[in-house]
Amino acid sequence: MDDTGLPPNWEVRHSNSKNLPYYFNANDKVSRWEPPTDTDTEKLKKYMAIHHSTSSRTSSITRPEGKIRAAHLLVKHRDSRRPASWRESEITRTKEEAMTIIKAHEQKIRSGAVSLGELAMSESDCSSARKRGDLGYFGRGDMQVEFEDAAFGLQPGHMSSVVETASGLHLIERLE
Repeated sequence: MDDTGLPPNWEVRHSNSKNLPYYFNANDKVSRWEPPTDTDTEKLKKYMAIHHSTSSRTSSITRPEGKIRAAHLLVKHRDSRRPASWRESEITRTKEEAMTIIKAHEQKIRSGAVSLGELAMSESDCSSARKRGDLGYFGRGDMQVEFEDAAFGLQPGHMSSVVETASGLHLIERLE
C-alpha cells in the first residue's frame, strides 16, 4: 500500500464526466466508485482530503432556473440501497447505529464546532464528500423524493434535521 491506503495495483483516478474520483485497478482494468476490499480507510481518508478536496475552488456558475444547490452528509447502514462507500467497502452498522452517528454529527454542526462541508469530507458515505458534500444544482425529480422535499423546504444557509431515504440517513444543507 502507498499513501493512498489502496491495495496493490489500485489507484485513484478522476472521472471527467462526473467530476469525481474513482478507483482503478491497472492490472485487471477494473474501475469502481467504492474502494476495493483491503483498503486502509484511514489512510484513504487522509489522502482524499489532501488530494481530492475542492474546498479551495469557488463556483462562478449561475443558478439554473427551477434548481437549487445543496450539500449533504450521508451515513449509510447495512439496510441502505448500496451498503458500501468510499470509506468502507462493506457497511455493517445497523440503522440505529447510523442514527446515533448522524445525530452526533448534527449536534457538532449545530453547535458551530464544525461545518457540514468540513465534516462531510471525512465522515460522509457519499462520493460527494470530496466536494464538501456539494451535490451541485438539481431540480424536482432528480433526487429521491424524501431528500428533495427536505432540500426544497430549506432556506439557503439552513440545515435539515435527519432525513431518511433508501440510501441512508442524511443531513442536508441548502447552499443556494
